[in-house]
Amino acid sequence: MDNISVKIVSWLKEQVEKSGAKGLVFGLSGGIDSACVGVLCQKAFKDNCLGLIMPCESHSDDEDMAFLIANKFSITAKKISLDEPFKRLLEVLPASENNMARANLKPRLRMLTSYYYAANYGYLVSGCGNKTEIKLGYYTKYGDGGVDILPLGSLLKTQVRQLAKELGIPAEIIARKPSAGLWPDQFDEDEMGLLYDEADSILKAIESNDTTDIDSRKLHKVMSMISSSQHKRDTIPVFQF
Repeated sequence: MDNISVKIVSWLKEQVEKSGAKGLVFGLSGGIDSACVGVLCQKAFKDNCLGLIMPCESHSDDEDMAFLIANKFSITAKKISLDEPFKRLLEVLPASENNMARANLKPRLRMLTSYYYAANYGYLVSGCGNKTEIKLGYYTKYGDGGVDILPLGSLLKTQVRQLAKELGIPAEIIARKPSAGLWPDQFDEDEMGLLYDEADSILKAIESNDTTDIDSRKLHKVMSMISSSQHKRDTIPVFQF
């Protein structure tokens, strides 16, 4: 992890320059991943980065922690409340018994809001997803997965925690129980049925082709998550003639 933050900042500058953009916009959720991304983007583009705080029937702690990061690291931040657009969508869309159909509207509203600001300022949208989430497909397609670049995309969740300490992210944010905030009391590890530490260990074992010491039930679960979410990582199929 030595100098990883320096390398990521340099990479961010390269990506923005290569695209002809002016800076970066990202969501500030109050979680550890967005906190790290916010600090890295601010280091890369002090005067041309924007953190969007986008509550959508969210817990007030999320907003408080997001502003804590913005204030501590002098990140330009803007609050865009998505409560009313979310409610309006639910009024005009047909009722559904599928809870995820409703919940996934939240990250997709945040995605379109991010791209509105990106287009307005000539910025790229930086995602906050880490390698663990990407590998397991633990993100919303065209929601928090709808981004231009992923600075944490090669770091496992456990490595993001280490990076957060190196960046000086407040301890209360590092210690927060990870949540996508899709519904009240929704937490990543409860929904996955795995701790991030367990998931990271299994992913590393799979990559090393040595899973002999891995619990077979948990290994099967991770392999199933990888397989069922492959469509999220694939490029869009195009009919060829």
